[in-house]
Amino acid sequence: MSVAESFGSNVFNLAVMKERLPKDTFKSLKKTIKDGTALDPNVAEVVANAMKDWAIEKGATHYTHWFQPMTGITAEKHDSFISPTDDGRVIMEFSGKELIMGEPDASSFPSGGLRATFEARGYTAWDPTSFAFVKDNSLYIPTAFCSYSGEVLDKKIPLLRSMEAVSKQALRVLKFFGTDATRVVSYVGPEQEYFLVDAELYKQRKDLVLTGRTLFGAKPAKGQELEDHYFGAIKERVSAFMKELDEELWKLGVLAKTKHNEVAPAQHEIAPIFSTANIACDHNQLTMEVLKKVANRHGLVCLLHEKPFEGVNGSGKHNNWSIGTNTGVNLLKPGDNPISNKKFLLFLSAVIKAVDMYGDLLRVSVATAGNDHRLGANEAPPAIVSMFLGDQLTSVLQALKNGETTMDEVIAVLETGVESLPVINRDSTDRNRTSPFAFTGNKFEFRMAGSSQSIAGINIVINTIVAETLSMFADRLESAKDVDAEVMAIVMDTIKENSRVIFNGNNYSDEWVLEAERRGLPNLKTTADALPAFVSEKNIKLFEKHGVFTETETRSRYEILLEGYSKTLQIEALTMLEMAKTEILPACIAYSSEVIESVAMKKSMGLSVPKQEAMAEEISSLTESLICEIDALKAALDAVPEKGALETAVYFKDAVIPAMESLRATADSLETMVSKDYWPFPTYEDLLFNV
Repeated sequence: MSVAESFGSNVFNLAVMKERLPKDTFKSLKKTIKDGTALDPNVAEVVANAMKDWAIEKGATHYTHWFQPMTGITAEKHDSFISPTDDGRVIMEFSGKELIMGEPDASSFPSGGLRATFEARGYTAWDPTSFAFVKDNSLYIPTAFCSYSGEVLDKKIPLLRSMEAVSKQALRVLKFFGTDATRVVSYVGPEQEYFLVDAELYKQRKDLVLTGRTLFGAKPAKGQELEDHYFGAIKERVSAFMKELDEELWKLGVLAKTKHNEVAPAQHEIAPIFSTANIACDHNQLTMEVLKKVANRHGLVCLLHEKPFEGVNGSGKHNNWSIGTNTGVNLLKPGDNPISNKKFLLFLSAVIKAVDMYGDLLRVSVATAGNDHRLGANEAPPAIVSMFLGDQLTSVLQALKNGETTMDEVIAVLETGVESLPVINRDSTDRNRTSPFAFTGNKFEFRMAGSSQSIAGINIVINTIVAETLSMFADRLESAKDVDAEVMAIVMDTIKENSRVIFNGNNYSDEWVLEAERRGLPNLKTTADALPAFVSEKNIKLFEKHGVFTETETRSRYEILLEGYSKTLQIEALTMLEMAKTEILPACIAYSSEVIESVAMKKSMGLSVPKQEAMAEEISSLTESLICEIDALKAALDAVPEKGALETAVYFKDAVIPAMESLRATADSLETMVSKDYWPFPTYEDLLFNV
């Protein structure tokens, strides 16, 4: 079967609907999918029957409402299609009610205090804007998730709300430009980075199994210094994995487009074509699931942690965001002469103002214990939120600031000096891979996201903050006597008031940290530092105004994120203690004993071995230090305060993490001295170069 034939073959998409649904039913459902109109409940029964028949033909025996609770991963409960008959047999049934609504137990999912444990009832509701699909002999129905009393318990409903918010405010602005658009859509293309390690080696590392990252590990002789892995030839085993990965994703309608080796050894990337924000979120969750399943079939394990290995680059998820109309107009496309493209300048200004005003929320959207290891580590943007516009757009804004309204169009070309090679038309702007929020031609690339994160929270924030600045602009335009003049006044005001957030230089440099502080940009270095911004009065009012979160929903998510941070660190610390006490310490004692015995034997023979004596003393001293560091980490864990979630998170940041770092430093030093025959688990060299 060709790629064109297999693509979407396991998806109940528009082509399947058109073939299997009555014309009126298809027309009604298509309108809901394309225009976001309310679902006609009368179509559900017809759709359910057609969906069931199609799924059974695909080998499905069960169905599940597939939803995204606030765990950051997906959830599913499977029910079979079977119904008993009077003669002791079964028939396959699936009703409209079962399609539209499910009732999973909500008590064990994170709720941040929204629900008590005994308040168990929850509901899932069909999201018809995201296509159902068949996977692992079940029909998967994308759904939203809420509690018995209506509190939102998932990431999908707020994402859909934020998409509606930015559409509403963008249309208020667009009416002054004579548009025929009836809807504005946010589009996302998330690039996904990941590591692959051998499954047998993975099983020997308790830290990888329990936490997703290596809590110990000395730097190998070779890392990424030669930059030979980036875009290098893909190894045969990895290539076979990638081939099957593409095939599985294409069957599910995921627009997997690009694959390549990343910077660090054993690191890779997959990138899709853009989709609407909610579809992109669903597809990225699917991508992460399929990455792990396909890897297992190839004797590999896919690591999605942001920093699985110390000393080499961690993994991010570059969230490429854009906004366009349902008539096909990209509102962030500069055109040939951006200085005269008022519509573009206005929407660009809305994004600039949003990033400046709500940089703290953007930082919150990527705040996790795992991502704290990566941000600012000279491999990813720092925790300071700024944006890159490139030379052309920066020149446009500077010209406007100077009162100029025209600029000469410059088409730059690159001459290679080789006659047989074509002339290269140079883009109007370079790429800044160090910027957190970079303009890349007709979209913004938000590079701070961690590789294991759901992109829902990130795009909820981007959509909402841009909705807010568009709302501010619409208010001004609606009361303006001269709209054209007011458009340029808004752009000029944005340049004057919000340009501090624009930085086209090296975000990795120490100089930028000092410059950002001078500009008054916040530097929220850790998750514990960042999360309180989520519940600031300014941000609570923002979400309430646009109907994305109630104050209660915002505060509940704040509590969930804080608890998740502390629980993650507690699991890591306990794992470190167990590995250090039961694996590393016995190995060090055994090896030091052998060295000491060897030295004693040689000295008894009258030999002088001062270097070996020094080595024995150093290993013994470091082993003693290891015991002290183990005791210190245990003491830090024993003293975790039983207070509020923020106090606990701050304690883990200030007391537990330093104790973990000290223990690791001592253990990693010992790894470089203890014989490999004694070391209890695979090293970095084993893990990074054996795939």
